[in-house]
Amino acid sequence: MRKAIIGGTGVYCLDNSQITRQKVATDYGEVEVDILKIGEDTEIVFLARHGRDHGVPPHLINYRANMMALSLLGVDEIYATCAVGSMREAFGLGEVVLLKDFMDFTKSRIQTFFDGSDRGVKNCRGNVKFGVAHATMSSPYCPELCQAFRDEDGKTGIALKGEAVYVCTEGPRFETAAEIAMYSHLGGDVVGMTNVPECVLAKELGMCYSAVGIVTNWCTGINPGAIEIHDINKAMEKNKELVTAAFISILSAASRKGSAAGQGKKTCRCDRSLISL
Repeated sequence: MRKAIIGGTGVYCLDNSQITRQKVATDYGEVEVDILKIGEDTEIVFLARHGRDHGVPPHLINYRANMMALSLLGVDEIYATCAVGSMREAFGLGEVVLLKDFMDFTKSRIQTFFDGSDRGVKNCRGNVKFGVAHATMSSPYCPELCQAFRDEDGKTGIALKGEAVYVCTEGPRFETAAEIAMYSHLGGDVVGMTNVPECVLAKELGMCYSAVGIVTNWCTGINPGAIEIHDINKAMEKNKELVTAAFISILSAASRKGSAAGQGKKTCRCDRSLISL
């Protein structure tokens, strides 16, 4: 079985010498991934969202190619890291939050595979035909993977600070103080530029997906002072290795409660998220 980790800002590789590199051709473009074998039965596919040299800005990431590549590789579960800015005093620099919902304020991204075409694909969930369908968002992030990360809290040294509503903006600029005030008033907790449409496309392909935010900065107007790149890097260093280690531990645990690996069935409905009219 194959699981995946998507690394966001500051997380560009897995620290392991046993990795093999592979290129995956999709209808949306070519994607390069690293594959790490864990034990006899599990492989972890690692994908650097921005590229290994952080060469792709958030608004130009080929989200459809990335998610399709993972699907074609047979991945059924994904954890992702997201660098986020905090709008709440409760979530400080370097701290870890589990994403529980999102608000989408992106403007120019292709959000779906379902464009009305007769294009189709065979993936780990079977055959999917990209005609017209709608993905339900009652659980944007897989409840099973979210619970597994909660259960892992403390085992690998991570102190999970809480759960957060993620606001996705277009980027690459940071947000204004007025925008942050609006997002906060609407119920947002943290802000980033990449989780949408990534989590939506995973849902369309029937893959379980969960994301963890690592707070790299205070949002504009929340705490006086400019956003500095060295502060962002320092905040990422604090927890990125602990978070990826937790991901690997969870994804490679054959006896995980309720997991496909542990019981042969899922407790979530991520593979039944599509509504066709």
